[in-house]
Amino acid sequence: MKNGSLAICGWVLMFSIPGLLMAQPLSTKSKKAISLYTEADNYRVRGQYDRAIDLLNQAIKKDSKFEEAYFRLGITLKNKEDLPGSIENFKKGLTLTTDNRKQNIYRYELGDNCLRIGDYAQALEYLNSFLISEKSNTRTDQAKIWKQNAEYGIAHQGENLAYKPEALNDTVNCFPMQYFPVLTADNQQLVFTKRNGRGHDDDEDIVISRRDGRGNWAAPFSISDKINSAEREGACTISADGRYLIFTLCGGKTYGRCDLFESRKTGDTWSTPVNLGPMVNSSAWDVQPSLSADGQELYFVSDRKGGIGGSDIWYSRKDSTNRWTRAQNAGSTINTKYDEISPFIHVNNRNLYFASNAHPGFGGLDIFVSEKVDNKWSTPRNMGAPLNNFEDQYSFFVTADGERAYYSKDDAGKKNFTKLYTTPLPEQVQVRYYSNIVTGKVRDKETGKSIVAHVELYDIGKDKRLSYVQSDSVTGDYTIVLTRGAEYALYSSSPGYLFTSLSFNYTTENHQKPVVVDIDLQKVKANATAVLNNIFFETDKYDVEEKSITELNEVIRFLKSNPKIHVEIGGHTDNVGSAAYNVQLSQKRAQAVSDYLTGHGIDLNRIVRKGYGALQPVRPNDTEENRQINRRIEFKVIN
Repeated sequence: MKNGSLAICGWVLMFSIPGLLMAQPLSTKSKKAISLYTEADNYRVRGQYDRAIDLLNQAIKKDSKFEEAYFRLGITLKNKEDLPGSIENFKKGLTLTTDNRKQNIYRYELGDNCLRIGDYAQALEYLNSFLISEKSNTRTDQAKIWKQNAEYGIAHQGENLAYKPEALNDTVNCFPMQYFPVLTADNQQLVFTKRNGRGHDDDEDIVISRRDGRGNWAAPFSISDKINSAEREGACTISADGRYLIFTLCGGKTYGRCDLFESRKTGDTWSTPVNLGPMVNSSAWDVQPSLSADGQELYFVSDRKGGIGGSDIWYSRKDSTNRWTRAQNAGSTINTKYDEISPFIHVNNRNLYFASNAHPGFGGLDIFVSEKVDNKWSTPRNMGAPLNNFEDQYSFFVTADGERAYYSKDDAGKKNFTKLYTTPLPEQVQVRYYSNIVTGKVRDKETGKSIVAHVELYDIGKDKRLSYVQSDSVTGDYTIVLTRGAEYALYSSSPGYLFTSLSFNYTTENHQKPVVVDIDLQKVKANATAVLNNIFFETDKYDVEEKSITELNEVIRFLKSNPKIHVEIGGHTDNVGSAAYNVQLSQKRAQAVSDYLTGHGIDLNRIVRKGYGALQPVRPNDTEENRQINRRIEFKVIN
């Protein structure tokens, strides 16, 4: 038990937090009061608080100066979450003892209680008194954290950021408890955990709600009978495309109390869940997963050995064989000696949101955010009031555009009832790097049938692959996330097909709406053509720009994978300038591309170079946008 006391033959063994044990005679001579006091604890330890409270009040009636009864009553009321009543009895007990050790136990509890109701000034007074006279130990470490929070609360008491929380409709909030909401990147599917209550109907299941034709959330339904079972399926995370789910399972075939499991969706069918295995899970408590947009990185909570505090945030990445690597602690910038829970990695893969009870905040669990800069986490920032207050906040999700959050919180005045809420995010706490999605279908150009294809996203400024997904084998659907701040190349490829190249410049533009691009792949055969959209030249020059390397390497990979084919590299221009000049410029550009390929292992005999000038426009040369499209390098299979 956290706090309490045990009466033995008229003496009291009083426990503080943790490990302080003092044997002292009780402050009352009333045998009846002692009997009631002792009997009350039999009920308190079993969670029968009302009966315990009644007996302790009877004991106090027998002797109004029975100090230990006030302490035990304060503890019992605290367990019942009646903090005002608990404070009242702790204050009374404090006035009845002159023992400094016992007084400090009261100050410690009162500091905690006052912090929990947002009475920061009173909390600070009790905690300062406690710390002045208490020797350094675990309790003083905790008291220092509470003091930090009381001071933070006082300093930010007038803070009122422009949060506007609104409960989701009753169609969604239809269970006694619903929490840990996550959305697909297109904001069309809402996945969360539902729970019917306590006792015999305490099962947790994962449910899903979809937007209807008017944009409203429809009635939630079980995500899958293969996923939900008689065991408890808790907090989950879903990939950007809604086809890869990782969730918490407590009970069943697990390594510890709770493990993380995965399931994949093909068409409309989820696969049988599989344990993520010992590289991720442990013999401890492994819960509350959060998956990066491309499904390659996983954050979660564990209280396993080797951590920094009680509950820490850990992470694992997939290796080149698509297997999860051994989980690592997220580090001391994120984790503290106490508890960090409920991580959420934004789809931009830069912003990590989580809840902590030890970083500077308003008390209890607050929501914080840290940004990844040069692969290091920044000092966590409190998300501010009134989102955060003296109560516990967790279960926080931010949409791809960074403008809105979803979360759960207690239903006002109702114990064991929670609802899902949404709020716009104030400008001060919005992400710097918001994201957008590109979505569509990958199909065979001739038959129109869906193709299982690789879809890869590269930052061409860094020649770095950022994301890798596969299109759905049944529907051909793919979804990939693009984050502001870079130029991107998107490649779609499948064995036996010519790859397709797309280009997106997100360095400065404000892309808010999803981009829909259906990709039609051509089979590798004579005259199959692809435009190399990510090869760049300066105006009137033929030297290949550095950011073209990603595309050139993609061509090299294709040619090495198809060693028997021969190709033509064709240069094209718009109609600005003389015809002779344009032919010459386009020929030199085709030659520059060819030179790179042959310089990296491609046989010169496999490549034909040709400059077409402005002779083969794909659009009329009547606007700058059209002229830009006509200025291109094409890649054509010739046999």
